[in-house]
Amino acid sequence: MALTPIMTTLAFVRHPDGERVLMVHRTARAGDEQLGKYNGLGGKLEPDEDVVACIRRELREEAGIEATGLRLRGTVSWPGFGRNGEDHFGCIFVVDGFTGDVPEANEEGSLSWERIDELDRLPMWEGDRHFLPLVFDETITQFHGCLPYRDGRPTGWSVTTL
Repeated sequence: MALTPIMTTLAFVRHPDGERVLMVHRTARAGDEQLGKYNGLGGKLEPDEDVVACIRRELREEAGIEATGLRLRGTVSWPGFGRNGEDHFGCIFVVDGFTGDVPEANEEGSLSWERIDELDRLPMWEGDRHFLPLVFDETITQFHGCLPYRDGRPTGWSVTTL
């Protein structure tokens, strides 16, 4: 059976100091399946956009910024990730340059600059710990991973790096 995923984007916006990244702490909506977790910015593709148009729109909506430099770092397939077992497939970006002023919060929660070398201390999706180090590993060009989920928990991890 072929994978029929929900297409998503996820971006990690680097602070100009290069040591921190913009994260959202999902605390604003009681019914949020990501409640209490930290995450990068991003969301689902609209029918009329490509992945770059999507991440640019999401950055405008969620942080009020325009990306002036972004790189596709990799992709992750999340079979079974959704609330009802839906499959997701995400394109993961790093934003190296932007214009605009980041607000203190958005409709999902507070926005904060977190140290890249301390991201593993934040509450996040358990599976994110598999691919997050690859996002910032400059010794690889790209990564492409598969992170299956069952009942809200990862059941494996495989990755190809280029």
